[in-house]
Amino acid sequence: MCSQIHAGDGLSIVNLQLNPERNTGYNGTHIWNAIYEENCLALDGSASAPMCYEERVLYRLLSGLHTSTTLSIAKNYYPPSKRKGRVNWEPNAQYFIDKFADHPEHLRNLHFSYVVLLRALKKASPFLYNYEIKTGDILDDEMATILLRRLLDSTILRSCHDVFTAFDENLMFKEQSTAISLQENFKGVFHNVSSILDCVQCQQCKLHGKMAMLGYGTALKILFLPEGIVGKGSLSRNEIVAFLNTIAKMSESVREVRELTHLYWSTHERLEKSDEGGSIDSIPSSSAAIDGVDVLDAAVGAVSSLANQGLIDESAEAKLIQQAFQRNPELMVLSKHYGNDLRKFLNFLPNLDSQIAAAAGVDSGDPDAIVVGTGLAGLAATLNILDRGGRVTLIEKEHRMGGNSNKASSGINACCPQNATYGDDLETFMKDTTRSAGQSARPHLIETLVGNSESAVQWLKDRVGVDLSMLAQLGGHGHKRTHRPSSGMVGAEVIYNIQRAVKSYEKTENLKILMDTRVVQLVRDEDGSVIGVEAVTTNPKDGDNTTQTLTAPNVVLATGGFASDRSPGSYLEHYRPELMNMPATAGEFSTGDGITLGTSVGAGLVDMDKVQVHPTGWVDPKDPSNPGKVLSGELMRGVGGILINQSGKRFCNELGTRAYVTDKMLSHDSDYEQSKKWNVTSEVPTFSLVLSSSAAESAKKHVDHYINKGLLVKLEGLHALAKWMDLPVYTVRDTLREYQHDSTNGSDAWGKTSFSGVPQADLATEVFYAGTVTPVLHYCMGGLTIDKEGSVLDEDKNIIPGLHAAGEVSGGVHGDNRLGGNSLLECTVFGTIVGKKIPIKPRQAIQQMNQNRNEKEQIQIPKMTMVDVEQHNSEGDCWIAIHDKVYDLTEFAEEHPAGPESIIELAGQDGTEDFAAVHSEGILQDFDPVGIL
Repeated sequence: MCSQIHAGDGLSIVNLQLNPERNTGYNGTHIWNAIYEENCLALDGSASAPMCYEERVLYRLLSGLHTSTTLSIAKNYYPPSKRKGRVNWEPNAQYFIDKFADHPEHLRNLHFSYVVLLRALKKASPFLYNYEIKTGDILDDEMATILLRRLLDSTILRSCHDVFTAFDENLMFKEQSTAISLQENFKGVFHNVSSILDCVQCQQCKLHGKMAMLGYGTALKILFLPEGIVGKGSLSRNEIVAFLNTIAKMSESVREVRELTHLYWSTHERLEKSDEGGSIDSIPSSSAAIDGVDVLDAAVGAVSSLANQGLIDESAEAKLIQQAFQRNPELMVLSKHYGNDLRKFLNFLPNLDSQIAAAAGVDSGDPDAIVVGTGLAGLAATLNILDRGGRVTLIEKEHRMGGNSNKASSGINACCPQNATYGDDLETFMKDTTRSAGQSARPHLIETLVGNSESAVQWLKDRVGVDLSMLAQLGGHGHKRTHRPSSGMVGAEVIYNIQRAVKSYEKTENLKILMDTRVVQLVRDEDGSVIGVEAVTTNPKDGDNTTQTLTAPNVVLATGGFASDRSPGSYLEHYRPELMNMPATAGEFSTGDGITLGTSVGAGLVDMDKVQVHPTGWVDPKDPSNPGKVLSGELMRGVGGILINQSGKRFCNELGTRAYVTDKMLSHDSDYEQSKKWNVTSEVPTFSLVLSSSAAESAKKHVDHYINKGLLVKLEGLHALAKWMDLPVYTVRDTLREYQHDSTNGSDAWGKTSFSGVPQADLATEVFYAGTVTPVLHYCMGGLTIDKEGSVLDEDKNIIPGLHAAGEVSGGVHGDNRLGGNSLLECTVFGTIVGKKIPIKPRQAIQQMNQNRNEKEQIQIPKMTMVDVEQHNSEGDCWIAIHDKVYDLTEFAEEHPAGPESIIELAGQDGTEDFAAVHSEGILQDFDPVGIL
């Protein structure tokens, strides 16, 4: 049953808890039609004949799977959306009713499928009870064994014997004359169904579909095997994993039927009661009178919560408490109805009388914060402020958001519970980070970074919507803890999603974005507090400059480092002049602007001489002398890439820290080897980075990206590799043979003990991927002095009121050397800390209510014809008709996760058919049409 359900060219571990089955927008109707129409009715070769028993069994199993998938979509239908006021995934009970109200037989098929799986579990219990689970983690294995035995000992398997008889596999294939052919057809149809699932373009949908089919196949395999044969050797580990997860999937689906049914009817009952003229919830009780103790308690509790969260100052807190004890009627009524909803309570406060409005603070129209810089740190701070109801002016000197965060490729570190499989813990993460930081390590900042890592990654996944399901172990790390997407580059994925979340606030009055705008000065009041900025906006069309002064009680600097500024008098020349001629991966915009702004108001500096030289930046063969390089992240070495010098020899542990690998590379220069200081006049050495086929498969998205850029080349066999390296074949062969030997022994001459992606034994037929790399300036550990709350400190370690910093502009977090994967983490952690601590002024809720009303009163969308659409058929003017609506996707094309090509090739056309093959119409809710056909 399972022989044709196998892994593809590469194997990867997927955590199903991080990839739940839910509404992805994928339209799978054509897949299910193919499954039912092309397979399920043709077991005996005749599609018109009545279904035999075997056909009915297979149909009911597939219908049960279909039902389970539909239930998962209904239960997790609406994604988190600030615009819609959703924090978590929410169900759609109406969708559930629409699908099953007229088809209860589909729900019966779900229960039938569950019975088949439980029957197989019952039969396999003796074998599974003693099954040895081996993942490499003893504690995790013991816990999994305990849980599995608890399942097998459960009362349901002991007490539901009568239920299991609802299906009997012994009744199948009883007709001897057709049994053999029927069995072969049955298996063939089963395999065909699994093959059809390979056509699913939604990777998450394919994952769950293929897993369930393997789980079904394993169940039937167990049931068809004679008693006593179900044991070691008859079932693979993957089959057992899929089998148990499919049982869990069906069990959850059975529960979801009850939950969605209850949700639907409870909602409709409430509506019916409301229509009848009242709700029991609206009947006041004597204990809830506005002058009662309960309401007073609600008022004081709400005010206390606002103060604890920094949303009101001590003066406002004192005035509001006084008004509460005086039983101010308006405040008491507000507390009674909105005391448990702080956001609304705060927004409605200014609508009361003048005393209450004064206590809450009158809105001056200024933002709560000005955030300078739109990399991950700036966007994280901005989104946290906006999510709390705050107002932000976001400033970016470039024409595009993202900064260097957009280029990040290796991932973001976090020590999370799901990492337990790899033996990771916070103490080990702290030690790895501290070891990398060296003598300049600052424990309070490292503890803040590491201690908030789990919540940072969870926020990126849940609030921002980034897929971070893959785990890798980078150089300098003792365990797998670097998270990255299953597809795409981590920096681009994070920035695309978070800027989308931030920009969703542009329709409100709470966000103002100023692009092409450079902050030239910080504004202070007479007490020395930073209260705003002076900024110059450049018109990209005519180059005209406009200067303006913007005020806010808080300014957040998130402007990045200074690694690309080689001008006379630059920070690089002042602190590390020997690195002035070394290439860099940072964008040309990395010129230390924020550091200059901070020092202009007395900010202290720390670790300014700590400039990280990353060991591997790609050398573009078409432009080898270009000072700007594309980073080859730790991931390329983490999956098995090996470094080879121009003599054809390895020279280091590729999984060592950046400082260690860089030192080994620069030591090829004799002067540096003696002095350990780089000579600015020396030529920076180059090396070959070589990946085997298996290593390349583990980083396929990155490899494809670098090949498209011309930075990596695919080489067939050892001879082709040696020719590309311009070395004798025997030299390269000896180096690779020695590496294979070291991997077998478990260690090499440089202390490497983890060997991934080792070249296959037959080097002549191995496929290699190789490129040239060189050490590059990558990150500035030094910057403005901050405390663990992200407040900027002056030279005497005192807080500068109103000034905050997050990301590379700040210093001290990483010490001597930043650990790979900690950059995005620093940006997220400290950006979030700053965004959560900045006080938010209460504002009139009427503005938001008007905004919501205006959104509903949309401008009439003009009528169009396809002739109108066809006029917009280029990359710079791209309109596409989808489901009788016309969308201008010109700007979105570059943001499209799958790349702009699939958008641009449909410019000026009706793209409904192409769109419907992959997506559901609901995904277009985030786009406003420019016309209707």
